[in-house]
Amino acid sequence: MKGKIHNRDAFLANVAEKLGRQRRTERVRRPDYTYKPQWEVFKHHTLDELVQVLIKQCRQIETDAYYVSKEYLVKTIEQIIQNYGGGPVITWEDPRLDQWNLRQWIVQDLPNENIETHIWDPHLGEENIQIAEKANVGITFSDLTLAESGTVVLFSSEGKGRSVSLLPATYIAIIPKSTIVPRITQAAKIIHERIENGETIASCINFISGPSNSADIEMNLVVGVHGPIKASYIIVDD
Repeated sequence: MKGKIHNRDAFLANVAEKLGRQRRTERVRRPDYTYKPQWEVFKHHTLDELVQVLIKQCRQIETDAYYVSKEYLVKTIEQIIQNYGGGPVITWEDPRLDQWNLRQWIVQDLPNENIETHIWDPHLGEENIQIAEKANVGITFSDLTLAESGTVVLFSSEGKGRSVSLLPATYIAIIPKSTIVPRITQAAKIIHERIENGETIASCINFISGPSNSADIEMNLVVGVHGPIKASYIIVDD
């Protein structure tokens, strides 16, 4: 249900008056710059070359990177979960679970191996967050992926709670190869075009670059302050 805006014209007129000018009623024209260096970075790279850029950047951000085919996806996730000490595991309610034949593995196969699993359930509300807090591994798909910075872009939605990538001790991002773009320049353009075309975009978009880490003024690095302490990216040739 959409909310209603009340007294907008009066409010904006009052703001303009305080600024000592007339209220602007026309849209601001976007400038067309002569030089656009942001578009030149990796401009001529193929998708395969961007994969290599991403893998190289993962080494810089303390993130393990795997490049596999769909057939080896489950085996790779299982190995990472074992390396991280097992479950519990939490993941999104994402259509790609079915598209990539992952749902049965999560719902049946992992529990048969004594690994507790949970798929985000919008009907459970806050209980999902409590489960995420206790999880050892969070798994999501990447909706867009920035090769330059090693960043996965996650579009939150009713079934895709941000807690899955934030609260568990470790994190796994499944990256469809087709989602990889050179840098944030292209990601912003894609998001803007989707909005312009009338598509409903998530109100919460998360940009995640590897595991959580922070440094104080003396550059003492601390891991796990505000998110997972370990992260793995699985790039899947889709």
